[in-house]
Amino acid sequence: MRKLKTISSLKIRQEFSNQIRRMLWGKRFWTKSYCVISVVDGATTAIIERYIKNQRPD
Repeated sequence: MRKLKTISSLKIRQEFSNQIRRMLWGKRFWTKSYCVISVVDGATTAIIERYIKNQRPD
């Protein structure tokens, strides 16, 4: 996960640095946390969005 976040951050910063600068957490692009989700065939975007919105922090 760390490699994915590092590489994607570098690529996005290279291409969109002016647009994203005001949206960063200080100098960080990603937070330290991450989430991995798998879904079955037939799961709609609406179902996935509802699932994510209903999550509670531990």
